[in-house]
Amino acid sequence: MKTKIILLSFAAALVLSCNANKAAVADVPPPPPPPVEKPVVAAVSDAHAKGQSLYENNCAKCHKLFAPADFSQQDWRPILARMQKKARLDDADMGLITNYIFDIQKN
Repeated sequence: MKTKIILLSFAAALVLSCNANKAAVADVPPPPPPPVEKPVVAAVSDAHAKGQSLYENNCAKCHKLFAPADFSQQDWRPILARMQKKARLDDADMGLITNYIFDIQKN
């Protein structure tokens, strides 16, 4: 009789301990969702693409296109200022072209 009570107590403790683990696992919160891609990246690539298009379409009308690495940033500044007047580009378009050339040099 003593043996049956001990075995029954051991079995009950075993069953209760298994149920406690299942409840603890169920209480763990789910992992957070992955971060959403920032829309700023798309805006940067759009500006880059527009600057490249402006550079290729406006500058190639009169002369061959120079690679951004052909000149340093210090050399590009007066060239771009002079060409802005000749190509009749506004400041916004010239800013896109300048950013495109300087971004290419960084890479």
